[in-house]
Amino acid sequence: MRTKSLILAAPLALAFLPLPFLALPEARAQTAIPDTIVTATRIPTEAERVPAAVTVLTRAEIEERGYQSLTEALSAVPGLHMVQAGGLGQQSSAFLRGTASRQVLVLLDGVPLNDPAEANGAFNFGNELLGDIERIEVVRGPASALYGSGAIGGVINLVTRRAPAGQPMQVFGDLAGGSQATARGTLGVAGNQGGFNWLLAGQGLTSQGSDATPRRFAADTKETESFRAGAATARLGWASGDGTLVEGLLRWRENRIELDNVPNDDPNYTGNDRRWYGQLRGETALLEGAWTTGLRLAVTEDRRRYLNLPDAGSSASTDDLYRGQRQTLDWGNRVRLGDLGVLRDAGLAFGVTHERESVDATSGSPFFRTVTNATARSTAVHSGVQARLGERLDLSAGLRQDLAEDYDGFLSWRAGAVLAVPEVASRLRLASGTAFKAPSLYQRFGRIGSFFQGNPDLDPETSFAWEAGIETDVPVFGRSDGATLSATYFDIRTRDLINFNRSFSSLENIEKARSQGVELGVTLRPAPWLQARASWTVTEARDETTEAPLARRPRNVVAFNARIAPLPRLVVAPEVLFTGPSPETAAYDDAGNFVSGVTYNKAGTVLNLTATYQVTPAVAAYVEGRNLGNSRWEPANGFVTPGRSLLVGSRFVF
Repeated sequence: MRTKSLILAAPLALAFLPLPFLALPEARAQTAIPDTIVTATRIPTEAERVPAAVTVLTRAEIEERGYQSLTEALSAVPGLHMVQAGGLGQQSSAFLRGTASRQVLVLLDGVPLNDPAEANGAFNFGNELLGDIERIEVVRGPASALYGSGAIGGVINLVTRRAPAGQPMQVFGDLAGGSQATARGTLGVAGNQGGFNWLLAGQGLTSQGSDATPRRFAADTKETESFRAGAATARLGWASGDGTLVEGLLRWRENRIELDNVPNDDPNYTGNDRRWYGQLRGETALLEGAWTTGLRLAVTEDRRRYLNLPDAGSSASTDDLYRGQRQTLDWGNRVRLGDLGVLRDAGLAFGVTHERESVDATSGSPFFRTVTNATARSTAVHSGVQARLGERLDLSAGLRQDLAEDYDGFLSWRAGAVLAVPEVASRLRLASGTAFKAPSLYQRFGRIGSFFQGNPDLDPETSFAWEAGIETDVPVFGRSDGATLSATYFDIRTRDLINFNRSFSSLENIEKARSQGVELGVTLRPAPWLQARASWTVTEARDETTEAPLARRPRNVVAFNARIAPLPRLVVAPEVLFTGPSPETAAYDDAGNFVSGVTYNKAGTVLNLTATYQVTPAVAAYVEGRNLGNSRWEPANGFVTPGRSLLVGSRFVF
C-alpha cells in the first residue's frame, strides 16, 4: 500500500483513558482550558504525556472560529472526515480513520448518546448546536476497553458548561443574525456559592437554509431547506470540602427541518428530531482522598419523525417514527496508588456499567414497511492502570469484558506508552488494542413485511488496530517550540462486518475491511500574535474481499486554521478545508439517473473566516463568514455544501 512509505520510525500512543462514568473535570463557562488534558479520573496530565491521540476543542476556539454546529467544529480534526447531506440539521456522518460512521461513539459528559433507534446505531452530527458545550474531546483509535460498543474508530466526548468557580452569579449570552434569514441566540446564567453550583442556559437558531440539491441536476428547483432548533440545559450540584459531591443535569434539544430527496427537490418533506437527556451523579472520597468512588444514572430518550405527503412531484407518502431510549447505570472507582518501586504516580480505575436499550420504530411506505420493537441489556466490567516508569516513560493499559443477553459478549483491551526524548524535544508514542460494535436492535430484530427478518444470532463487528507516532518541537522564531511537527501512522483491521445476505432476506457477518493511513501536522508560532496549524490526513480504506475502496473515505483531507491577533482586542481566524476525490458506491449523473458501481465525487475546498473584536472586557462583536468561495462541492453525491453565508453578532459575559 502506498501510505506504507510514510510509516513512522517512532511509536504513538496510548491506550487507557480512565472510565467514562467517573466525574468529569469542572469546566468554566467562557474560560479557556489550560494546556493539559484532564481524563475521567480528574488527574490533570500535561498534553505531551497523554497516552492517546487526542484533539481538544475549547470554548474559546469554538467561539473564535465561528463554529455553530458539531459538524462544523469537527471538520478540521485530523483523521476525521465529516459528510453532511446539506446544511444545518441535515444528516451528518463521521468517518474516523476510515471506519464506518456507526463505529464512532459519541458521549455527553462521558455517557453514550448514540440513538438505539437508528438502524445501524450511528450518530447524526447534524443536529447538535454548541451553546451549552464547554469543550469537545476527540479520541482517535480503539476505545472499547473504556467505553464499550461503537468505539472502533474512536470516541467524541461533548463536555457541557458548568458554573464558574468562585462567582455567585454569571450571565452569558450570544446574539447573531445574517444571510439566509438566519438568527441565533444563547442566554445563560450560572453561579457557585456556599458549596452549591447551578446553571440554566437556552439557545435557539432559525434559518431559511440553502438549496441542498446540486445545480447540475436538471430538475433542481432551487428550493431551500429551512432549519429551526431550540435547546435548554439545567444543572444543579453541591460539593463539600471533603471530596463529596452530588449533581443533576437535564438537557432538552429539538429540531425541525426540511428535507430533500435525490435527485429531486421535495417541497413538503419535513422532519422533527427531539432528545431528552438527564443524569444524576454522586461521588465521595475515601482513605483521605486516595480512593474516589462514584455512582451515575443517566437516561436518554430520542424521538424522530419524518413526514412526506404526496405532491405534484411524487405520489409516494412517508410517515416514519423512531423512538429510542438508553438507560445507563455506572459505578466507578479511582485509586491513587502513588509510587510503587520504580513506578511513579500509579493509578487504578475500575467499575461496572449496566445499559438498557429499547426501540419502537416504523418507517417506509405502506408496501415496504420497516418495523423494529425490541429491548436489550448489557453489563460490562472494566479496569485500567497507568503509571510513569522513571522520568521519561508513561505506561497505561485497559481491559473490559462486555456481557450481553442476546449476542456474544466481547473482551476488549488497549495498551500504550509515551516516551519523552528531551534531547531532541520529542515525544514518541505507540498504542494498540481491540474494539467492537454490537449489532443494532434493527439488525437483530427488525423486519420488513414478510420478506426480511433481522438476525438475532449476529456477532459483533470487531477490530484490531495499532498506531505509531512522533511529535517534535523545533526551536525557531526565537522560542523553543516555535514549530511543532507531528506524524502518526495507523492500521485498523475490522472483521465480521454486518451486511445483507445474498437473498436480501436477512443480515450476516460477511465482510472485512482494512484502513491504513497517516496523520501529519504542523503548528507554527512565529510571533505572539500569530499561530497557524495545518493537518494532512492520507487514508487508504478498502473492502478486503473485493479490494474496492470504501465509500465516502477520501484519500486526502487537508485542514488549515490560524489565530491572528494583529491588535490587542482583535482576533481573526481563517480556516481552509480541502477534501480530495471521494469514492461513492451509489451516485447520480447530471441527468439525475442512478449510477451503480464505484464513482468519485470531485474534490472541494471551503474557506471560512471569523473576526472577533473585544469591545469591552465583557462584550465582544464578531463577523462569521462561511464558504466564502461559494463552493458547490458535494460531500455526499447529490447534496452540495451550503452556499456562502455571513453572520454578524455579539457575545457577552458578566
